Amino acid sequence: MKSIADLGDLRGVRVVIRCDFNVPLKREGGPSGQGSQGVITDDGRIRAALPTLRQLLTGGARVTVLAHLGRPGGEVNPKYSLAPVAIRLSELLGQPVPLAADVIGPSAQALSASLQDGEICMAENVRYESAEESKDEAQRVELAKGYALLGDVFVSDGFGVVHRKQASVYDIAKLLPHAAGSLVKAETEVLSRLTADPERPFVVVLGGAKVADKLAVIDNLLRLADTLVIGGGMAFTFLAAQGYGIGKSILDEANIVTCQGYLETATKLGKRIVLPVDTRVAAGIDFGNMSVTGEITVVPVAEIPADQGGFDIGPATEELFADIVRGGRTVFWNGPMGVFEVAEFAAGTKAIAQALSQVDGLSVVGGGDSAAAVRDFGYADTDFGHISTGGGASLEYLEGKTLPGIAVLED
Repeated sequence: MKSIADLGDLRGVRVVIRCDFNVPLKREGGPSGQGSQGVITDDGRIRAALPTLRQLLTGGARVTVLAHLGRPGGEVNPKYSLAPVAIRLSELLGQPVPLAADVIGPSAQALSASLQDGEICMAENVRYESAEESKDEAQRVELAKGYALLGDVFVSDGFGVVHRKQASVYDIAKLLPHAAGSLVKAETEVLSRLTADPERPFVVVLGGAKVADKLAVIDNLLRLADTLVIGGGMAFTFLAAQGYGIGKSILDEANIVTCQGYLETATKLGKRIVLPVDTRVAAGIDFGNMSVTGEITVVPVAEIPADQGGFDIGPATEELFADIVRGGRTVFWNGPMGVFEVAEFAAGTKAIAQALSQVDGLSVVGGGDSAAAVRDFGYADTDFGHISTGGGASLEYLEGKTLPGIAVLED
């Protein structure tokens, strides 16, 4: 992939840059969630774009930012406006970041054309345009032509979307001279270290709710990693595959046999799959109030009550998992160990975060909920070797898939 330096002198050059600013927002008096007008609760993705943006602006480029927020479904919806992002970006850059009223219409074109050297603006949410995510290549190309009118060159710096064949990620790169921003280059370099020749022991920690979300990555990492540590909701499907009763814990019943196969494959390959030995259980969670229903107790995984479910790994598992993580020379983590948004079930995820910060080697937080969690817990990005901005993209990379937004930059 070309870097920005390969594009030459950019003073006076109009640059269109794709960033990933799909940040979580909290609506006033309401629940948090992507796509709610309100306060940004984690600006990590915005901060991650700053080095590339500052490099362009310092070099005298005239920068127009393309980004998305949430899933407006191809329709204009003020709830998904990038206005809060533009405000936060202007604060971080220390200069105005005006936001166009449209994506490729008169407002965006006029704003982009008005820029002077070292100035920046932002188009509205690219997903207001139905063609952005269209499966019809001709529709995407037409939209990409509109994006191309906003600049002379294209810089791709939204790693969180490079696994998508979308107009502002893939098709525009076929129309303009292009390069990877420093974030995309850093992300791919780190992930290539995990897949090419990782320093061993190579430990992978996987959590989250569903086994189905990580089937392909488990399949590939069983051959790459030395140890797979599995927690979160997905651990209960593996425990069920071993014959344990899991009460009301989350279960991906369709993949019990698949999990049995993974356990058998790990044994054949001489790899370890490490599962929880105890869990924090309760009758349930009231997600409306983010509170626990009934009493919380800690039980061995072999003794989960039939009328209760597991919502976090237990203390003995925390110690077991943390020791394995600290013993790794290369560690990748994706997915929380429990329902960390509820304070009573955050201990397991905190234990992994702390252990990962103590790794003597390369430690990688694989984006998504894991990245949000470590920041919620007060960790700085510098406490880890790398925090990925793209949970889905990083997982697909580790699955061995070709990412369209990377492949087009390598053409």
